[in-house]
Amino acid sequence: MATNLDDYTVIKEGQAEILMHKKNKVFFNKAQVNNRDLSIAVLRAFISKRKQEHEAYLLKIANRAKKASENDSSESAVEEVDNKTPPEDHKTNGKCQSAEETSPDESCTTMEGSVKIDEECDADEEKIDQSEVKGPKELKPPTVLEALSASGLRALRYAREIEGIGQVVALDNDPASVEACRRNIKFNGSVAASKVESHLADARVYMLENPNKFDVVDLDPYGSPSVFLDSAVQSVADGGILMCTATDMAVLCGGNGEVCYSKYGSYPTRGKYIHEMALRIVLASIESHANRYKRYIVPVLSFQKDFYLRVFVRVYTSASAMKETPLKLSYVYQCTGCDSFHLQPLGRSITKNTSVRHLPGFGPAVPQECTDCGRRYVMGGPIWSAPIHDQEWVASIIEDVNRMQAKYPAYEHISAILNTISEELPDVPLFLSLHSLSSTLKCTSPSAVLFRSAVINAGYRISRTHVCALGLKSDAPMDVIWDIMRCWVKNHPIKGQPADQPGSIILAKEPVLQANFARAVASLSKAQAKKVARFLPNPEKHWGPKLRAGRTITSKHISLLGEAALNGVLNHEENNDEEPKSKKPKTGENNSTS
Repeated sequence: MATNLDDYTVIKEGQAEILMHKKNKVFFNKAQVNNRDLSIAVLRAFISKRKQEHEAYLLKIANRAKKASENDSSESAVEEVDNKTPPEDHKTNGKCQSAEETSPDESCTTMEGSVKIDEECDADEEKIDQSEVKGPKELKPPTVLEALSASGLRALRYAREIEGIGQVVALDNDPASVEACRRNIKFNGSVAASKVESHLADARVYMLENPNKFDVVDLDPYGSPSVFLDSAVQSVADGGILMCTATDMAVLCGGNGEVCYSKYGSYPTRGKYIHEMALRIVLASIESHANRYKRYIVPVLSFQKDFYLRVFVRVYTSASAMKETPLKLSYVYQCTGCDSFHLQPLGRSITKNTSVRHLPGFGPAVPQECTDCGRRYVMGGPIWSAPIHDQEWVASIIEDVNRMQAKYPAYEHISAILNTISEELPDVPLFLSLHSLSSTLKCTSPSAVLFRSAVINAGYRISRTHVCALGLKSDAPMDVIWDIMRCWVKNHPIKGQPADQPGSIILAKEPVLQANFARAVASLSKAQAKKVARFLPNPEKHWGPKLRAGRTITSKHISLLGEAALNGVLNHEENNDEEPKSKKPKTGENNSTS
């Protein structure tokens, strides 16, 4: 069936081009270019890392085989020198050790009692010889599953832009989306046609039917990924990577805490760190699903931007390593009166000699009332409190992105995100907002450089966060943070406040630590010192979430689409409506569900 190009718009991103229907039949969001670019960068790093790991494995096998052959040669030399040693004293490796202390009639040279042992010995030697000659199987290109493909743009970019990528399977349960994906595969030529295949299927069922099959599983749903996580962690191959997007930020950020708990198994608290907490809630949820199948995750990169978050985790299988999960999870106690928060680990471990015992964590971590302002705490979590980035991976990705910046349409934005992430303190969960601290005390805010200097001069670490331009991560305890702010207020007096306010209660206490606001050398990050932009403005107006595929486009969607785009859609529909001459004018059609 011929395609009428007048009904479509050609969209080019990277090396891929797709045909998008003007009636919003298939979902596409231009703002996700940052998401797709970072996914490509992570996949390139994954392919490189996977190759290094395979080479290290080959070297390990070769060294093991070499050591085994040396042991065999040394044993044969001993046999030649000591000819008087009786056969029953000969000792060999593996299963043949069970033949020791036998008589000559029962030795490996007889045909009665030890034929089976001889066969096992020969089989073991044959295995060693095969491992020396053939070695492990050749490393195959990684296979990718894009579980929710829509137009197929992401799958096409993977196939056309990533060197060394294997087969890319694009799924969708919407016939219109599958039709569009197949049309776009054909539109992108032979390379795409040879690597990308599109199927009409429920992603959850497909992943359950293909366990441990895909080296890469990509989840990018419209909304919450929670219903896909259980099948996704089963479909990823051991050591593979799971890439997951969540756009239900209102739920993850505490708009409906009970809904967040029902979807992710964690309760959010409404702190200034809520967007980072959303990342950690999703990671904790993925870990929970993985643990049910004796698997665990290792995050390599996690970021929040615009209206969504994205996590990249490697999935491994190990029943013993899975036991360490409670050490990576914590509950959060957030004060209702001030910015103080505290974490309580879910578990702890005790090491004695070579044995490790895993026990419940000690608690509670805080008293009933906040020691800073006297208000009560609310409790949230559990959240992932272990590192959410692998700084080695981040450095590798930054190097790759800088080397191939022409191949990334959103280079400036992803470079800003990656550089900020590279400077984050990896072992400090959540963060503080300097403006929020000042708001609690009703004082003018110190500059970030002065506050960072005071923390550094007090002997603690501090860094920025990629989540919030005003956010500061520090390993300084809350009493030190408030002492610094008390010293600041003493130098910059404020008007009197009611005595029962949290800020007044905090300031009523004398500081134990005398803050030093002298500018520290490390008060400026590397990005700031080089004047590298980290939080860039949106490239155009109406940069954000778009309508779900199949929704009727009307004038009320001008805030999402923009006036120019909206007029183009409505005019196109009016021209189409003139041909059938329908009784009532239409402003849009709903021909698809996605």
